[in-house]
Amino acid sequence: MLGNLLGGFVVLVVGVNLIPAIADSVNAAIYENGTVANKNVTGSSATILDLTTLFFALGIMAAGVSLAVGGLRNAGIL
Repeated sequence: MLGNLLGGFVVLVVGVNLIPAIADSVNAAIYENGTVANKNVTGSSATILDLTTLFFALGIMAAGVSLAVGGLRNAGIL
């Protein structure tokens, strides 16, 4: 049980620390000086690429919820 908690917290800390790097990479892939730099990524493609950071953050949140629920189940509370 302690190993699961420790591993889960490591995943959360690393994931949260990677969010700014992912956001910067996504913005660099699409924008340059506030305008669309890559002509291959426009319109809906740029919108979907912008959502990459959101879905990464949702995945980290899901890992946190899973960690909490697993810990509560092992403790017999849930």
